Amino acid sequence: MEITREYLQTVVNKCKPFSANGSVKQYIPGLDNSNQNDLGITVITLDGQTVSAGETDLVFTLQSVSKTISLMVALQDFGKEAVFQKVGMEPTDDFFNSIANLETYQQHKPYNPFINSGAIAVASMINGNNYLERFERILELVRKITNNPSVSLNKDVLEAEKRNGARNRSLAYYMESTGALDKDRVEDALELYFRINSINVTTHDLAKLGCFFANEGVSPHTGEKHIDGRHIRTIKALMMTSGMYNESGEFTVEAGIPAKSGICGSIMAAVPGKMGIGIIGPGINKKGNSLAGGKMLKLLSQDLQLNMFHKEIHKDR
Repeated sequence: MEITREYLQTVVNKCKPFSANGSVKQYIPGLDNSNQNDLGITVITLDGQTVSAGETDLVFTLQSVSKTISLMVALQDFGKEAVFQKVGMEPTDDFFNSIANLETYQQHKPYNPFINSGAIAVASMINGNNYLERFERILELVRKITNNPSVSLNKDVLEAEKRNGARNRSLAYYMESTGALDKDRVEDALELYFRINSINVTTHDLAKLGCFFANEGVSPHTGEKHIDGRHIRTIKALMMTSGMYNESGEFTVEAGIPAKSGICGSIMAAVPGKMGIGIIGPGINKKGNSLAGGKMLKLLSQDLQLNMFHKEIHKDR
């Protein structure tokens, strides 16, 4: 089935009503209730086709989609074994900002890199002399992957992240108390974490990022290889098991696409060997995922047969 603007607009129209049941994280500057029903999608295929529909001119911040990027850099810097000594690989049914799993998990380390505690721990494992230098490394990488030199820090969102960061600070200092986070890296890791979350992007940028993951860490547009393919495969596996927070299991069954969501209603998805998908739909559910955005991905998966387990199912029949 060919992906056309008309088809994507039909998908947007079908899924948009689900936004009404969501809510908008209003502490994030630039988002309020007027954005609740906004919905946009960009699909970029590995052979260069770009198709968009809906409100794709919206500029928003990476938020938790950034966790894929910080993990990518940490894996490149220190390797898989060292990174996963600090953070686990397991899914959790706790909320993304929960402290409970740190208290009850025997090793007192975060369950996975895609919950807040895990992302803070990962932020402490990125090379650089200080958080500013580390942030510039990550920002430059995002610009290269998206082929967009205008990608930049949203200072208003950064300040909001800091003002509303009490829970994240408590997670970081609890990890310091158990030895899961080095004592001299707590504030540095938090500062970097807040900054990475506050990078401005669009659905087109997210689709480019999805293409990058779909193409094993090679830019399909420039041919440049930025990250070892082994690390990309690790991240995609974690996106399947934990990328949609404690809704990941249901999403994997229904859509079967590696994806990572953000609290502002964004979703970045990577269909291996085929395409990247970028979505914005600020109306989120209680688990932090875009209601209409998740519905769109499930519908795309069904219509275009993108579910990674689809062929295996048919082989068994």
